[in-house]
Amino acid sequence: MIETELLQGVITAVIYQNYENGYTVLRMQSQDGQTVTVVGTIPLPAVGERLMVTGRWTSHPSYGKQFEAEFLERLLPETRADIMGYLSSRILKGIGPKMAARIVEHFGEKTLQIMEREPERLAEVSGISLAKAKSIGEDFLSQVGMRHLMEFFTLHHLPAELAVKTYKLYGEATVDILYDDPYLLTEEGLDAPFGVVDQFAIELGFAGNDTRRINAGILFELRYNLSAGHGFLPLDKLAAATAQLLSIEEAFALDSISRLVEAQRLVLDNLANTQIIYLPAIYEAEVFTSKKLLTLSQDTYSTPKNLNKLISGLSKTSGVDYSDQQKSAIRASATSGLLLITGGPGTGKTTIVKGIVYLYEIMGLSCVLAAPTGRAAKRLTEVTGQEASTIHRLLEAGIDPHTGEMFFAKDASNPLKADAVIVDEMSMVDISLLHHLLKALPEGCRLVLVGDPDQLPPVGPESPFNDMLRSGCLPSMRLTEIFRQAQESLIVMNAHRINQGIMPELRNVKSDFFFLPCQSEDAVAQTICSLCATRLPQKMGIPADQIQVLSPSKKGAAGTVALNKLLQSCLNPPAPGKKERQYGEFSFREGDRVMQIHNNYDIMWKKTDGSTVGTGIFNGDIGCIQSIDPAMEQMTVIFDDRIVEYDFSQLTDLEPAYAMTVHKSQGSEYRAVVLSAWNGSAYLLNRSVLYTAITRARELLIIVGKEETVAIMTQNAKTGRRYTGLKLRLQGKDA
Repeated sequence: MIETELLQGVITAVIYQNYENGYTVLRMQSQDGQTVTVVGTIPLPAVGERLMVTGRWTSHPSYGKQFEAEFLERLLPETRADIMGYLSSRILKGIGPKMAARIVEHFGEKTLQIMEREPERLAEVSGISLAKAKSIGEDFLSQVGMRHLMEFFTLHHLPAELAVKTYKLYGEATVDILYDDPYLLTEEGLDAPFGVVDQFAIELGFAGNDTRRINAGILFELRYNLSAGHGFLPLDKLAAATAQLLSIEEAFALDSISRLVEAQRLVLDNLANTQIIYLPAIYEAEVFTSKKLLTLSQDTYSTPKNLNKLISGLSKTSGVDYSDQQKSAIRASATSGLLLITGGPGTGKTTIVKGIVYLYEIMGLSCVLAAPTGRAAKRLTEVTGQEASTIHRLLEAGIDPHTGEMFFAKDASNPLKADAVIVDEMSMVDISLLHHLLKALPEGCRLVLVGDPDQLPPVGPESPFNDMLRSGCLPSMRLTEIFRQAQESLIVMNAHRINQGIMPELRNVKSDFFFLPCQSEDAVAQTICSLCATRLPQKMGIPADQIQVLSPSKKGAAGTVALNKLLQSCLNPPAPGKKERQYGEFSFREGDRVMQIHNNYDIMWKKTDGSTVGTGIFNGDIGCIQSIDPAMEQMTVIFDDRIVEYDFSQLTDLEPAYAMTVHKSQGSEYRAVVLSAWNGSAYLLNRSVLYTAITRARELLIIVGKEETVAIMTQNAKTGRRYTGLKLRLQGKDA
């Protein structure tokens, strides 16, 4: 057995830092003057910090002798040289090497004491105002508190990245608060893994039937099921699931559910003779949405004079010969308070939207356009010629700096300024977002919702567009006629075949739809790489940046994780002077294609021409890494015409986008799509996934893999049933 040792020294360099889990490789000068390599969970290390590390010496096959840290204690630097190194590492905002030198020259070894106890005295240093001095002091205290908290988290095997969010909520009292109720970490906004927090609570001595534990388990089950698309859970299923999760009797769960209902933290309702439980926000969203939609559906407007003549004029202006179905939809938009428009590819949904926009303009109505994602909004702008935005941007979404919760500036008290709102890609919109949109509609505003319910359902709770259509209670137009030009596209025709459960045509080699069979998963990956790197750019003139690789799964050699690494090596290999930044399992490189994977409402951007600045980058936005600055710990990414600077601590918002899951591609359209079709779970290999993937391609679709997999996906029409009450409420069956 290797005995532990105590090693004390000063950090001289940080070689590697994983911001997600705190794993670090650093160089430390020990007390005897030796430079040693220390590895382990050491969140946010800074050059100049002193460490007392308990651990063991090991030998790495590639890197040699190193010290594996098990426990550590941080000690602030004491000597002028170490303090200078600490401050020069840009650990505090606004202090670089030159400013650090002036501060240390003025205060010497008392520098950090001054920062902690008398920060206003920093204004004695040239170039530091009183306001900046106080800001530096606040930042220093926050950094010290944050480091101690991250040590606490890692010591108890809690996610280190949660320390920042928790500290913002509870400040220096965080540790005491968590000792009293560790299950606060599972609350919305923190969302720590329940099992990890539960283990921590058990270590603290919490009993299995502790009320705080059971309450947290119930709320966790409901929030977890939101991510599976459920708006509620039947009472008996919630009690059973909680009992299984916590290894308790169902009676304890039922008692806690009753108490949470009394405390208004849950809502108990009865739907279709079944007792069901909601989180309050989802219940409010579902009830409000059903009432508002029914109200809108009853709003009617007088028919404009010469409407048929106006529609004929639209045909001449746009050069479009509208079908009878399309004319009916455009005519309905002129008189309806609410209109749902749906149909598959090639049925003219986009053409109708363009026609409705023109008609509203002629009628003198101010119309705004929106879509769930940035790419969908951009495509809507391109096809209509009118500016479209994401729904979040339209509603002016933001984050409350005190609570960390999302809010929308546009609501019932501050409604949108519009006579009509048109939303595309409605199949992606969940009940919560629809609720906020409906609240922001002004009195007398018309609403047109456009989408394809056969695509994948929303990532969030419920499937409101599908429920609206299935209710039969709202004005809707389903387009069924496939236009002649669209009939010439095998992409369109195969999409409709798949939707009907018919195997797509894979043998037509003179089309826009191709199938390349492979005998192994590695062959799939290599074929995809050659298609993107050479075959499509050279033989078909499609640049690599206009090709999107999709896969149903993240896992395996043909999944997105492995494909992203392979495609990066093919399309953007390492080169002298090309900077990189390791983050998690991927090394971001200048020139990489990346995707924003969370809505970030506060991050600043500026237009590439310098004309405009703004805030907000949203889930699904695709960009390219322009530069990486290791010294400033920043990465600059260009999203279309916007430039954004990310701190390295924000890289959790980004992932490589050479390949992405089909779910992530929703609402987007690409010139060419290459789809990986290999093995996977029945949950992922289904008709909706295949249909959605194919309909992302505008000019070219290539499936690489097994014909058997394509057949399985075509036949597998099973989609997980979602607990949603919107359809029944629209039908008046909620009484």
